[in-house]
Amino acid sequence: MTDTLELACDGLRCQIEPALGGCIRGLWRDDVPVLRLPPAGPLASARAAGCYPLVPFSNRIAHATLKWQGTSHPLIQNNGAEPHAIHGVGWQAAWAVLDRDDQFAMLSFEHRKNSAWPFAFDASQTFRVRPGVLELTLSITNQSGMPAPAGLGWHPFFVKRARSHIAFEATGRWEMGDDKLPTRRSTSQGLDTDCAALDVDHCFDGWTGVVDLHDELLHTRVTSNLHHLVVFTHATRDSVAIEPVSHVNNAINLMDSTGVAADALGVRVLQAGESMTAQMSIHTEPAR
Repeated sequence: MTDTLELACDGLRCQIEPALGGCIRGLWRDDVPVLRLPPAGPLASARAAGCYPLVPFSNRIAHATLKWQGTSHPLIQNNGAEPHAIHGVGWQAAWAVLDRDDQFAMLSFEHRKNSAWPFAFDASQTFRVRPGVLELTLSITNQSGMPAPAGLGWHPFFVKRARSHIAFEATGRWEMGDDKLPTRRSTSQGLDTDCAALDVDHCFDGWTGVVDLHDELLHTRVTSNLHHLVVFTHATRDSVAIEPVSHVNNAINLMDSTGVAADALGVRVLQAGESMTAQMSIHTEPAR
């Protein structure tokens, strides 16, 4: 098992667990946690980490059944008793370290067709720390020999301290049913609100690619080239998940059931050998 990697630059420190889903164990600015603190001792799952990659899809595929080009593909229910497939397969795989130094790391993961996902692909991640910012990329290449759906994203959990305030702009929000699946799209301008009593678990579309999170210690800004954003928190949680993603929750199956085009839902259809890349940066500075 590959040991924890630590990158550091000018007071910013990032710990990465390649063997545990290529996840970020923790991120600190001058010893102030930016992402939720990891539990003491070894992590049992990437789901307990500060952030993990979402590949080849984000959020849920309804009832662990992928409907693609007229065929239903049964998938693994990969999150305990939950009936859906969730967050892709990369977060449950070991990633290889291709390159690293004190401020940079590159990881890779090869997936071959199996019951968790019926299309082969290669994925890679890069992590780079610079003064005040962690820069991430996530890429996927379709190795299946046929057109395949693809999506990317990240699932970071940011510390929800006293007086935490989140602000971002969007054009729409997908309402959620009791089964944690999207039901309909409504118009939304995003959020500009305190986090303490916020109760949200939604995907926003038309996101401008910038989120600001202010609290008593830090100003954190998340930027991305993606245009969908999942935000999840409620009053009893000590973190807020701010997830840049490429597509709507359950988007591939929504294409099948509604006839809405892939582009409208954010799904990329990769031809054999074709790739896509996502970018995210986490900027931090002391609160003013």
